[in-house]
Parts: sequence; C-alpha cells; structure tokens
Amino acid sequence: MGEKERLYLTMRNTGVINMVIGITILSAGTAAGVLLLVSGVKLLRRKKSITF
Repeated sequence: MGEKERLYLTMRNTGVINMVIGITILSAGTAAGVLLLVSGVKLLRRKKSITF
C-alpha cells in the first residue's frame, strides 16, 4: 500500500468519524431541546397550583 493510499484511507476514516460524531451531537441536542420544551409546558400548566 502506497503512502498516498494510506493518506486517502486516513482522510476517509476521519471524515466518517466526524460525520458520526456530528449526527450524534445533533441528535442529543434535539432530544435535549424537546425535553426542555416538555418540562416548560408542564411548569406552565401547573403555574396556578403553585403558591408562595
């Protein structure tokens, strides 16, 4: 295997890993956003029953 082929394979593998990490972070961010929205809606619905 030549040096250029190894460089190409390394670049390809790095690209694939970066895409996987990006998709994972995007999914985690979306899930966190949905959870925050749901908890915010629950708090707003219970606002009347909270007394200080």
